[in-house]
Amino acid sequence: MQVPRFEPFPAVRYGASFDLDAVTAPPYDVLSTADVRRYAALEDHNIVHVDVPLDEQGPDRYDDAAHRLARWREQGVLEIDPVPAFTLYRMEFVDERGRTRQTVGVVGALEVVDENAAGVRAHERTTPKAASDRLELTRATCTNLSPVWGLSTAPGLTELLEAPGTPMGSCTDEHGVIHRVERVDDPERCRAISERVASAPVVIADGHHRYAVARMWRDEVRRDTGRDDTGAETTMAYLGELVEDQLNVAAIHRLYTNVALLEFTAALDRSFVMEPAGAVSTSTLAAMDRRGSLCLVDAEGQGTWLTPRADAFAGVRDLDSARLEHALDDIAHEVRYQHGVDEVLAALADGEAQSAILIRPVSIAEIRRTADEGVLMPPKSTFFSPKLRTGLVVRSVPIT
Repeated sequence: MQVPRFEPFPAVRYGASFDLDAVTAPPYDVLSTADVRRYAALEDHNIVHVDVPLDEQGPDRYDDAAHRLARWREQGVLEIDPVPAFTLYRMEFVDERGRTRQTVGVVGALEVVDENAAGVRAHERTTPKAASDRLELTRATCTNLSPVWGLSTAPGLTELLEAPGTPMGSCTDEHGVIHRVERVDDPERCRAISERVASAPVVIADGHHRYAVARMWRDEVRRDTGRDDTGAETTMAYLGELVEDQLNVAAIHRLYTNVALLEFTAALDRSFVMEPAGAVSTSTLAAMDRRGSLCLVDAEGQGTWLTPRADAFAGVRDLDSARLEHALDDIAHEVRYQHGVDEVLAALADGEAQSAILIRPVSIAEIRRTADEGVLMPPKSTFFSPKLRTGLVVRSVPIT
């Protein structure tokens, strides 16, 4: 069985005098331009100044980001751990059902493997996305600024992470999620974590494109240096155990445009029992769970239950995203993805879509089964939350 290397590294962190609420930010790929400007205005040393170079900053924006990062290191804004270490990353939050949750994962350097290699697997197909921005930034900075989120299939990883490490700071994000990081540099404990992760495959949960860029950069470094032993052979990753109490998985709903509505409705009717659902709100999600249904939403925010017909999905995986792909396979349409019922309703009200379909979250059991079988879910099947905070841990990548 092919398994991944997972190693400690000397983490780069903000100095103790900095307010982590003011200098950290959400991941780059959930930030709008307005968001970037807002975080940049919070603090001159907010991580977005490096992590999200805007087009308006001109052709030298990636070099400028690298120079800024170097200045921060020289000025002591960012400090590097004295020895290689893992970072325990704990989150405390209230989930969609009102339960207070606590999770723990570990940040380290995960091996970059070739596409379709067994040790590190994707869990869903990805949508096309330009890689040039992240690749240019990585080339310029030789730095991993935000981690790939991976799911370790190694049993017992959580138990190894429960004991505290050395506190390295905390912050509270705009959703009230508390993020805490702790350093673990004891060689025996580091060895135990590495060995446990290396005992079973890792499944990428979030950050498929980050991982793809890491592979591109690794190949560039190999070509340019003639070596396969540089820091580019690994990339920064947060790993949590693939178990129920360590994951919070939501659905990513579907927005449809450029579709003939009569044809669209007829295709759905062939695969689902359709019944009126009334006005759609956030409470619709709980009703979907109870009924075992999806929900079609029209431009006025009115819903229609879509209950899968027993004979319509033979051989189709037990995923709402897979059911929709199957049902609409022969219908011309464009689909976009949106997390959150309120956001879906707003998109419909603004005319950004003709209709939408709310889907149910993928179960942990199905994620595990998909991982074990080595198959891919449809794009945007899962939304893992809360999102990790960028800036709590940074990795400088040695390539010489």
